[in-house]
Amino acid sequence: MSHLSAIEIGGVLLALIHLFGLITAVDALFKARTAQGSIAWILSLLLVPLFALPAYLLFGSRKFSGYTDARRAGDAKIHRLTRLLEQALVPRVRASFDTRHPEYEALERLVRLPFARFNETRLLIDGEATFAAMFEALEAANEYVLAQFYIVRDDDLGARFQRALIACAARGVRVHFLYDSIGCYALPERYLRALVDAGVRVSGFGGAPGRKAWRFQINFRNHRKILVVDGHTAFVGGHNVGDEYLGRDPVLRPWRDTHVRVCGPAAIGLQISFLEDWFWMRGEMLALKWDFDASQARADQRVLVAPSGPADDVDTCSLLFIQLINSANRRAWIVSPYFVPDEALIGALQLAVFRGVDVRILLPEKPDHRIVWLAAFAYLEDTLPYGVRVFRYMRGFLHQKVALIDDRYASIGTANLDNRSFRLNFEITLLFTDADTTGAVERMLRKDFADSREVHMAEISRRAPFRLAARLARLFAPLL
Repeated sequence: MSHLSAIEIGGVLLALIHLFGLITAVDALFKARTAQGSIAWILSLLLVPLFALPAYLLFGSRKFSGYTDARRAGDAKIHRLTRLLEQALVPRVRASFDTRHPEYEALERLVRLPFARFNETRLLIDGEATFAAMFEALEAANEYVLAQFYIVRDDDLGARFQRALIACAARGVRVHFLYDSIGCYALPERYLRALVDAGVRVSGFGGAPGRKAWRFQINFRNHRKILVVDGHTAFVGGHNVGDEYLGRDPVLRPWRDTHVRVCGPAAIGLQISFLEDWFWMRGEMLALKWDFDASQARADQRVLVAPSGPADDVDTCSLLFIQLINSANRRAWIVSPYFVPDEALIGALQLAVFRGVDVRILLPEKPDHRIVWLAAFAYLEDTLPYGVRVFRYMRGFLHQKVALIDDRYASIGTANLDNRSFRLNFEITLLFTDADTTGAVERMLRKDFADSREVHMAEISRRAPFRLAARLARLFAPLL
Protein backbone atom coordinates (compact mmCIF):
# COMPACT_ATOMS: atom_id res chain seq x y z
CA MET A 1 0.00 0.00 0.00
CA SER A 2 1.60 3.22 -1.10
CA HIS A 3 1.92 6.21 1.16
CA LEU A 4 -0.50 9.07 0.61
CA SER A 5 1.01 12.05 -1.10
CA ALA A 6 1.04 15.48 0.51
CA ILE A 7 -1.61 16.62 -1.96
CA GLU A 8 -3.87 13.70 -1.06
CA ILE A 9 -3.41 14.34 2.68
CA GLY A 10 -4.18 17.99 2.12
CA GLY A 11 -7.31 17.08 0.20
CA VAL A 12 -8.51 14.82 3.01
CA LEU A 13 -7.87 17.53 5.62
CA LEU A 14 -9.65 20.10 3.48
CA ALA A 15 -12.63 17.80 3.09
CA LEU A 16 -12.77 17.23 6.86
CA ILE A 17 -12.60 20.97 7.51
CA HIS A 18 -15.50 21.56 5.12
CA LEU A 19 -17.43 18.72 6.78
CA PHE A 20 -16.93 20.27 10.22
CA GLY A 21 -17.88 23.62 8.71
CA LEU A 22 -21.15 22.12 7.46
CA ILE A 23 -21.90 20.54 10.85
CA THR A 24 -21.10 23.78 12.67
CA ALA A 25 -23.25 25.74 10.21
CA VAL A 26 -26.22 23.64 11.36
CA ASP A 27 -25.30 24.52 14.95
CA ALA A 28 -25.21 28.22 13.98
CA LEU A 29 -28.66 27.91 12.40
CA PHE A 30 -30.12 27.05 15.80
CA LYS A 31 -27.90 29.11 18.12
CA ALA A 32 -27.11 32.43 16.45
CA ARG A 33 -28.63 35.46 18.17
CA THR A 34 -30.27 36.98 15.08
CA ALA A 35 -31.28 35.93 11.57
CA GLN A 36 -28.57 38.23 10.18
CA GLY A 37 -26.00 36.67 12.45
CA SER A 38 -27.14 33.19 11.51
CA ILE A 39 -26.76 33.96 7.80
CA ALA A 40 -23.32 35.49 8.31
CA TRP A 41 -22.04 32.50 10.29
CA ILE A 42 -23.53 29.91 7.90
CA LEU A 43 -22.01 31.54 4.81
CA SER A 44 -18.64 31.94 6.51
CA LEU A 45 -18.59 28.36 7.78
CA LEU A 46 -19.51 26.97 4.37
CA LEU A 47 -17.26 29.19 2.24
CA VAL A 48 -14.19 29.76 4.43
CA PRO A 49 -14.37 27.14 7.19
CA LEU A 50 -10.63 27.27 7.87
CA PHE A 51 -11.03 30.76 9.29
CA ALA A 52 -14.65 30.66 10.37
CA LEU A 53 -14.45 27.50 12.52
CA PRO A 54 -12.04 28.87 15.16
CA ALA A 55 -13.91 32.18 15.13
CA TYR A 56 -17.21 30.41 15.75
CA LEU A 57 -15.74 28.34 18.58
CA LEU A 58 -14.64 31.56 20.25
CA PHE A 59 -17.53 33.88 19.51
CA GLY A 60 -20.42 31.94 17.98
CA SER A 61 -22.46 30.83 20.97
CA ARG A 62 -24.90 33.14 22.70
CA LYS A 63 -25.23 30.96 25.80
CA PHE A 64 -22.70 29.98 28.43
CA SER A 65 -23.74 26.36 28.05
CA GLY A 66 -21.94 24.83 31.02
CA TYR A 67 -23.29 27.41 33.44
CA THR A 68 -26.78 26.94 32.05
CA ASP A 69 -26.57 23.17 32.50
CA ALA A 70 -25.28 23.57 36.05
CA ARG A 71 -28.09 25.97 36.89
CA ARG A 72 -30.73 23.61 35.53
CA ALA A 73 -29.37 20.29 36.76
CA GLY A 74 -26.76 20.45 39.50
CA ASP A 75 -28.15 23.62 40.99
CA ALA A 76 -30.83 21.93 43.08
CA LYS A 77 -29.35 23.18 46.34
CA ILE A 78 -29.54 26.78 45.20
CA HIS A 79 -33.09 26.29 43.99
CA ARG A 80 -34.01 24.87 47.40
CA LEU A 81 -32.38 27.85 49.05
CA THR A 82 -34.29 30.24 46.78
CA ARG A 83 -37.59 28.56 47.62
CA LEU A 84 -36.75 28.73 51.33
CA LEU A 85 -36.04 32.45 51.05
CA GLU A 86 -39.27 33.00 49.15
CA GLN A 87 -41.22 31.33 51.96
CA ALA A 88 -39.37 32.69 55.00
CA LEU A 89 -37.73 36.01 54.08
CA VAL A 90 -39.46 37.55 51.07
CA PRO A 91 -42.88 38.06 52.73
CA ARG A 92 -41.18 40.09 55.50
CA VAL A 93 -39.01 42.32 53.32
CA ARG A 94 -40.89 42.55 50.04
CA ALA A 95 -41.68 46.17 49.22
CA SER A 96 -45.22 47.32 48.65
CA PHE A 97 -46.20 50.30 46.56
CA ASP A 98 -48.94 52.89 47.02
CA THR A 99 -50.60 51.94 43.75
CA ARG A 100 -50.38 48.87 41.57
CA HIS A 101 -47.69 49.29 38.93
CA PRO A 102 -47.49 46.43 36.41
CA GLU A 103 -43.92 47.46 35.51
CA TYR A 104 -42.73 46.67 39.06
CA GLU A 105 -44.19 43.19 38.77
CA ALA A 106 -42.65 42.76 35.32
CA LEU A 107 -39.21 43.70 36.64
CA GLU A 108 -39.51 41.28 39.55
CA ARG A 109 -40.54 38.45 37.26
CA LEU A 110 -37.72 39.32 34.86
CA VAL A 111 -34.95 39.06 37.47
CA ARG A 112 -36.71 36.47 39.69
CA LEU A 113 -36.14 38.57 42.80
CA PRO A 114 -38.43 41.02 44.63
CA PHE A 115 -38.08 44.69 45.38
CA ALA A 116 -36.80 44.60 48.96
CA ARG A 117 -37.47 47.26 51.59
CA PHE A 118 -35.53 48.14 54.76
CA ASN A 119 -32.38 49.09 52.87
CA GLU A 120 -30.04 52.00 53.51
CA THR A 121 -28.14 53.28 50.47
CA ARG A 122 -25.21 55.64 50.02
CA LEU A 123 -24.03 56.95 46.67
CA LEU A 124 -20.24 56.70 46.23
CA ILE A 125 -18.91 59.12 43.64
CA ASP A 126 -15.48 58.30 42.19
CA GLY A 127 -12.71 56.07 43.46
CA GLU A 128 -11.57 57.74 46.67
CA ALA A 129 -15.02 57.61 48.24
CA THR A 130 -15.70 54.11 46.91
CA PHE A 131 -12.56 52.40 48.14
CA ALA A 132 -12.53 54.27 51.45
CA ALA A 133 -16.00 52.84 52.13
CA MET A 134 -15.01 49.37 50.94
CA PHE A 135 -11.88 49.19 53.09
CA GLU A 136 -13.84 50.49 56.09
CA ALA A 137 -16.35 47.67 55.61
CA LEU A 138 -13.58 45.09 55.25
CA GLU A 139 -11.96 46.27 58.47
CA ALA A 140 -15.29 45.79 60.26
CA ALA A 141 -15.98 42.29 58.84
CA ASN A 142 -16.68 39.67 61.51
CA GLU A 143 -17.92 36.54 59.75
CA TYR A 144 -17.34 36.47 55.99
CA VAL A 145 -16.48 38.48 52.89
CA LEU A 146 -17.60 37.81 49.30
CA ALA A 147 -15.45 39.73 46.81
CA GLN A 148 -15.96 39.57 43.05
CA PHE A 149 -14.31 41.78 40.42
CA TYR A 150 -13.79 41.69 36.69
CA ILE A 151 -10.34 43.31 36.84
CA VAL A 152 -7.83 43.27 39.69
CA ARG A 153 -4.42 44.81 39.12
CA ASP A 154 -1.12 44.11 40.83
CA ASP A 155 -0.51 47.78 41.60
CA ASP A 156 -0.78 50.02 44.66
CA LEU A 157 -4.56 49.71 45.02
CA GLY A 158 -4.46 46.02 44.16
CA ALA A 159 -1.82 45.45 46.85
CA ARG A 160 -3.92 47.31 49.40
CA PHE A 161 -6.95 45.22 48.46
CA GLN A 162 -4.86 42.07 48.80
CA ARG A 163 -3.66 43.13 52.26
CA ALA A 164 -7.23 43.89 53.33
CA LEU A 165 -8.43 40.41 52.35
CA ILE A 166 -5.43 38.79 54.04
CA ALA A 167 -6.07 40.81 57.22
CA CYS A 168 -9.68 39.59 57.24
CA ALA A 169 -8.57 35.97 56.91
CA ALA A 170 -5.94 36.45 59.64
CA ARG A 171 -8.59 37.36 62.21
CA GLY A 172 -10.79 34.39 61.31
CA VAL A 173 -13.12 35.96 58.74
CA ARG A 174 -14.02 33.60 55.90
CA VAL A 175 -13.00 35.26 52.63
CA HIS A 176 -14.12 34.14 49.17
CA PHE A 177 -12.56 35.93 46.21
CA LEU A 178 -13.87 35.40 42.67
CA TYR A 179 -12.18 37.03 39.69
CA ASP A 180 -12.76 36.83 35.95
CA SER A 181 -10.03 34.83 34.23
CA ILE A 182 -10.06 37.04 31.11
CA GLY A 183 -10.29 40.37 32.88
CA CYS A 184 -7.47 39.37 35.23
CA TYR A 185 -5.27 37.76 32.57
CA ALA A 186 -2.35 40.01 33.63
CA LEU A 187 -2.72 39.29 37.36
CA PRO A 188 0.41 37.34 38.37
CA GLU A 189 0.16 33.95 40.02
CA ARG A 190 2.13 35.19 43.04
CA TYR A 191 -0.68 37.66 43.81
CA LEU A 192 -3.22 34.84 43.99
CA ARG A 193 -0.81 32.49 45.77
CA ALA A 194 -0.33 35.01 48.59
CA LEU A 195 -4.10 35.10 49.09
CA VAL A 196 -4.42 31.32 49.07
CA ASP A 197 -1.50 30.90 51.50
CA ALA A 198 -3.23 33.35 53.86
CA GLY A 199 -6.42 31.28 53.87
CA VAL A 200 -8.47 33.17 51.30
CA ARG A 201 -10.62 30.95 49.09
CA VAL A 202 -9.80 32.00 45.52
CA SER A 203 -11.39 31.05 42.21
CA GLY A 204 -11.19 32.32 38.65
CA PHE A 205 -14.35 32.39 36.57
CA GLY A 206 -14.38 30.52 33.25
CA GLY A 207 -14.76 27.00 31.92
CA ALA A 208 -14.64 24.66 34.90
CA PRO A 209 -13.14 21.14 35.02
CA GLY A 210 -15.79 18.49 34.68
CA ARG A 211 -18.34 20.90 33.20
CA LYS A 212 -19.57 21.00 29.61
CA ALA A 213 -17.10 23.68 28.60
CA TRP A 214 -15.54 22.33 25.41
CA ARG A 215 -15.77 25.75 23.80
CA PHE A 216 -13.04 28.27 24.30
CA GLN A 217 -15.41 30.50 26.22
CA ILE A 218 -13.37 33.70 26.18
CA ASN A 219 -16.33 35.50 24.65
CA PHE A 220 -18.20 35.22 27.95
CA ARG A 221 -16.95 37.40 30.80
CA ASN A 222 -18.03 37.82 34.39
CA HIS A 223 -18.18 41.60 34.50
CA ARG A 224 -19.74 41.83 37.97
CA LYS A 225 -18.19 43.93 40.73
CA ILE A 226 -19.63 42.81 44.05
CA LEU A 227 -18.45 43.08 47.64
CA VAL A 228 -20.62 41.65 50.43
CA VAL A 229 -19.62 41.84 54.10
CA ASP A 230 -21.34 39.68 56.73
CA GLY A 231 -24.51 39.38 54.66
CA HIS A 232 -25.77 42.88 55.43
CA THR A 233 -23.44 45.40 53.73
CA ALA A 234 -22.78 45.31 50.00
CA PHE A 235 -21.17 47.36 47.23
CA VAL A 236 -21.92 47.41 43.50
CA GLY A 237 -20.89 49.74 40.68
CA GLY A 238 -18.39 50.50 37.96
CA HIS A 239 -15.12 50.33 39.88
CA ASN A 240 -12.65 47.50 39.45
CA VAL A 241 -9.52 47.22 41.58
CA GLY A 242 -6.72 49.17 39.95
CA ASP A 243 -4.90 52.48 40.25
CA GLU A 244 -6.66 53.93 37.21
CA TYR A 245 -9.95 53.79 39.14
CA LEU A 246 -8.39 56.26 41.56
CA GLY A 247 -7.56 58.59 38.68
CA ARG A 248 -3.89 57.65 38.45
CA ASP A 249 -3.82 56.84 34.73
CA PRO A 250 -1.92 59.72 33.08
CA VAL A 251 -4.00 59.47 29.87
CA LEU A 252 -7.50 58.85 31.20
CA ARG A 253 -7.48 60.79 34.45
CA PRO A 254 -9.48 61.98 36.18
CA TRP A 255 -11.52 58.76 36.23
CA ARG A 256 -15.27 59.38 36.62
CA ASP A 257 -17.12 56.44 38.11
CA THR A 258 -19.95 55.60 40.49
CA HIS A 259 -20.51 52.89 43.07
CA VAL A 260 -23.20 52.42 45.71
CA ARG A 261 -23.21 50.94 49.21
CA VAL A 262 -26.35 49.12 50.32
CA CYS A 263 -27.06 47.91 53.84
CA GLY A 264 -30.04 45.62 54.24
CA PRO A 265 -31.84 42.73 52.51
CA ALA A 266 -30.50 43.73 49.08
CA ALA A 267 -27.20 42.23 50.23
CA ILE A 268 -28.96 38.85 50.34
CA GLY A 269 -29.94 39.18 46.68
CA LEU A 270 -26.30 39.93 45.84
CA GLN A 271 -25.25 36.85 47.79
CA ILE A 272 -27.50 34.72 45.60
CA SER A 273 -25.76 36.09 42.49
CA PHE A 274 -22.32 35.43 43.97
CA LEU A 275 -23.33 31.97 45.16
CA GLU A 276 -24.49 30.92 41.70
CA ASP A 277 -21.14 31.99 40.21
CA TRP A 278 -19.18 30.29 43.00
CA PHE A 279 -21.27 27.12 42.75
CA TRP A 280 -20.61 26.95 39.00
CA MET A 281 -16.85 27.16 39.56
CA ARG A 282 -16.43 25.18 42.77
CA GLY A 283 -19.55 23.04 43.02
CA GLU A 284 -20.08 23.96 46.67
CA MET A 285 -22.58 25.85 48.77
CA LEU A 286 -21.32 28.51 51.15
CA ALA A 287 -22.45 28.90 54.74
CA LEU A 288 -23.91 32.40 54.55
CA LYS A 289 -26.47 34.42 56.49
CA TRP A 290 -29.88 34.35 54.81
CA ASP A 291 -32.02 36.20 57.34
CA PHE A 292 -32.66 39.83 58.14
CA ASP A 293 -33.96 41.45 61.31
CA ALA A 294 -36.26 44.25 60.16
CA SER A 295 -36.28 45.73 63.67
CA GLN A 296 -32.61 46.64 63.17
CA ALA A 297 -33.20 48.46 59.88
CA ARG A 298 -31.83 52.00 59.75
CA ALA A 299 -33.82 53.01 56.66
CA ASP A 300 -36.65 51.80 54.42
CA GLN A 301 -35.38 52.24 50.88
CA ARG A 302 -36.57 49.87 48.15
CA VAL A 303 -33.98 48.06 46.05
CA LEU A 304 -34.23 45.46 43.28
CA VAL A 305 -31.16 43.29 42.66
CA ALA A 306 -30.96 42.43 38.95
CA PRO A 307 -28.35 39.83 37.97
CA SER A 308 -28.11 39.09 34.25
CA GLY A 309 -26.01 36.98 31.94
CA PRO A 310 -25.74 34.55 29.04
CA ALA A 311 -27.08 31.67 31.16
CA ASP A 312 -30.49 33.36 31.45
CA ASP A 313 -33.44 32.05 29.46
CA VAL A 314 -34.10 35.57 28.15
CA ASP A 315 -31.89 38.60 27.49
CA THR A 316 -32.42 39.94 30.99
CA CYS A 317 -30.10 42.94 30.76
CA SER A 318 -31.47 44.18 27.45
CA LEU A 319 -35.07 43.73 28.58
CA LEU A 320 -34.34 45.55 31.84
CA PHE A 321 -33.17 48.67 30.03
CA ILE A 322 -35.98 48.50 27.48
CA GLN A 323 -38.58 48.24 30.25
CA LEU A 324 -37.09 51.21 32.09
CA ILE A 325 -37.03 53.36 28.95
CA ASN A 326 -40.56 52.33 27.99
CA SER A 327 -41.80 53.33 31.46
CA ALA A 328 -40.36 56.87 31.20
CA ASN A 329 -42.87 59.73 31.09
CA ARG A 330 -40.66 62.76 31.65
CA ARG A 331 -36.98 61.85 31.34
CA ALA A 332 -34.61 58.98 30.63
CA TRP A 333 -31.00 59.90 31.39
CA ILE A 334 -28.54 57.08 30.74
CA VAL A 335 -24.79 57.13 31.32
CA SER A 336 -22.42 54.54 29.87
CA PRO A 337 -18.80 54.46 28.69
CA TYR A 338 -19.84 52.40 25.65
CA PHE A 339 -22.82 52.84 23.33
CA VAL A 340 -23.32 49.91 20.96
CA PRO A 341 -27.06 49.24 21.40
CA ASP A 342 -29.27 46.72 19.66
CA GLU A 343 -32.23 47.60 17.46
CA ALA A 344 -34.76 47.07 20.26
CA LEU A 345 -33.06 49.60 22.52
CA ILE A 346 -32.69 52.11 19.68
CA GLY A 347 -36.42 51.76 19.04
CA ALA A 348 -37.21 52.27 22.73
CA LEU A 349 -35.14 55.48 22.77
CA GLN A 350 -36.87 56.78 19.65
CA LEU A 351 -40.34 55.99 20.98
CA ALA A 352 -39.52 57.71 24.27
CA VAL A 353 -38.67 60.89 22.36
CA PHE A 354 -41.93 60.61 20.44
CA ARG A 355 -43.76 60.51 23.80
CA GLY A 356 -42.11 63.80 24.76
CA VAL A 357 -39.53 62.27 27.11
CA ASP A 358 -36.24 64.10 27.69
CA VAL A 359 -33.86 61.36 26.50
CA ARG A 360 -30.16 61.94 27.14
CA ILE A 361 -27.18 59.66 26.64
CA LEU A 362 -23.91 60.63 28.35
CA LEU A 363 -20.74 59.09 26.88
CA PRO A 364 -17.03 59.72 27.36
CA GLU A 365 -15.10 62.11 25.14
CA LYS A 366 -11.89 60.16 25.73
CA PRO A 367 -11.74 56.56 24.48
CA ASP A 368 -10.21 53.63 26.32
CA HIS A 369 -11.19 51.12 23.62
CA ARG A 370 -10.86 52.72 20.19
CA ILE A 371 -13.12 50.38 18.18
CA VAL A 372 -15.97 50.53 20.70
CA TRP A 373 -15.64 54.31 20.94
CA LEU A 374 -15.65 54.58 17.14
CA ALA A 375 -18.64 52.26 16.70
CA ALA A 376 -20.72 54.47 18.98
CA PHE A 377 -20.59 57.28 16.42
CA ALA A 378 -22.37 55.12 13.86
CA TYR A 379 -25.36 54.81 16.21
CA LEU A 380 -25.68 58.56 16.56
CA GLU A 381 -27.34 58.59 13.14
CA ASP A 382 -30.13 56.50 14.69
CA THR A 383 -30.56 58.79 17.69
CA LEU A 384 -29.66 62.44 17.11
CA PRO A 385 -32.03 63.06 14.15
CA TYR A 386 -34.94 61.70 16.24
CA GLY A 387 -34.39 64.01 19.20
CA VAL A 388 -32.21 61.87 21.46
CA ARG A 389 -29.66 64.20 23.04
CA VAL A 390 -26.11 62.86 23.26
CA PHE A 391 -23.42 64.39 25.43
CA ARG A 392 -19.67 63.81 25.72
CA TYR A 393 -18.06 64.03 29.16
CA MET A 394 -15.06 66.37 29.02
CA ARG A 395 -13.40 66.02 32.44
CA GLY A 396 -11.42 62.80 32.11
CA PHE A 397 -12.70 59.32 31.32
CA LEU A 398 -16.34 58.44 32.07
CA HIS A 399 -16.83 54.83 33.22
CA GLN A 400 -20.01 54.91 35.34
CA LYS A 401 -23.09 52.87 34.43
CA VAL A 402 -26.07 54.85 35.73
CA ALA A 403 -29.64 55.58 34.63
CA LEU A 404 -32.34 57.91 35.92
CA ILE A 405 -35.95 57.40 34.80
CA ASP A 406 -38.33 60.22 35.77
CA ASP A 407 -38.11 60.53 39.57
CA ARG A 408 -39.10 56.89 40.02
CA TYR A 409 -36.08 54.80 39.11
CA ALA A 410 -32.34 55.09 39.45
CA SER A 411 -30.06 52.25 38.42
CA ILE A 412 -26.40 51.73 39.29
CA GLY A 413 -24.47 48.68 38.21
CA THR A 414 -21.92 47.12 35.92
CA ALA A 415 -23.81 46.91 32.60
CA ASN A 416 -22.90 49.09 29.62
CA LEU A 417 -25.18 50.02 26.72
CA ASP A 418 -23.68 47.45 24.40
CA ASN A 419 -24.29 43.97 23.08
CA ARG A 420 -21.59 42.49 25.31
CA SER A 421 -23.36 43.58 28.48
CA PHE A 422 -26.79 42.76 27.08
CA ARG A 423 -26.01 39.19 25.99
CA LEU A 424 -22.43 38.05 26.61
CA ASN A 425 -21.38 39.30 30.04
CA PHE A 426 -22.54 38.35 33.49
CA GLU A 427 -23.66 41.69 34.96
CA ILE A 428 -25.30 43.03 38.11
CA THR A 429 -27.56 46.08 38.41
CA LEU A 430 -29.28 47.64 41.40
CA LEU A 431 -32.54 49.47 40.83
CA PHE A 432 -33.72 52.07 43.36
CA THR A 433 -37.17 53.65 43.71
CA ASP A 434 -36.80 55.89 46.77
CA ALA A 435 -36.71 59.68 46.48
CA ASP A 436 -33.44 60.01 48.41
CA THR A 437 -31.46 57.86 45.98
CA THR A 438 -33.10 59.16 42.80
CA GLY A 439 -32.57 62.71 44.05
CA ALA A 440 -28.90 62.06 44.77
CA VAL A 441 -28.44 60.53 41.32
CA GLU A 442 -30.17 63.51 39.70
CA ARG A 443 -27.85 65.98 41.44
CA MET A 444 -24.83 63.91 40.44
CA LEU A 445 -25.88 63.68 36.79
CA ARG A 446 -26.71 67.36 36.52
CA LYS A 447 -23.12 68.10 37.46
CA ASP A 448 -21.88 65.53 34.96
CA PHE A 449 -23.95 67.08 32.18
CA ALA A 450 -22.57 70.48 33.15
CA ASP A 451 -19.08 69.04 32.62
CA SER A 452 -20.03 67.75 29.17
CA ARG A 453 -20.64 69.06 25.68
CA GLU A 454 -23.64 68.21 23.54
CA VAL A 455 -23.01 66.38 20.25
CA HIS A 456 -24.71 67.59 17.08
CA MET A 457 -25.22 65.73 13.83
CA ALA A 458 -23.37 68.35 11.81
CA GLU A 459 -20.01 67.48 13.35
CA ILE A 460 -20.42 63.88 12.18
CA SER A 461 -22.10 64.31 8.80
CA ARG A 462 -19.38 66.55 7.41
CA ARG A 463 -16.62 64.03 8.16
CA ALA A 464 -17.07 61.36 5.49
CA PRO A 465 -13.89 59.33 6.24
CA PHE A 466 -14.75 59.32 9.94
CA ARG A 467 -18.31 58.13 9.22
CA LEU A 468 -16.91 55.32 7.08
CA ALA A 469 -14.57 54.24 9.87
CA ALA A 470 -17.46 54.33 12.35
CA ARG A 471 -19.62 52.21 10.03
CA LEU A 472 -16.84 49.65 9.67
CA ALA A 473 -16.41 49.51 13.45
CA ARG A 474 -20.16 48.97 13.77
CA LEU A 475 -19.79 45.68 11.89
CA PHE A 476 -18.15 44.31 15.06
CA ALA A 477 -21.15 45.32 17.19
CA PRO A 478 -22.19 41.71 18.01
CA LEU A 479 -18.83 41.22 19.77
CA LEU A 480 -18.44 44.67 21.37
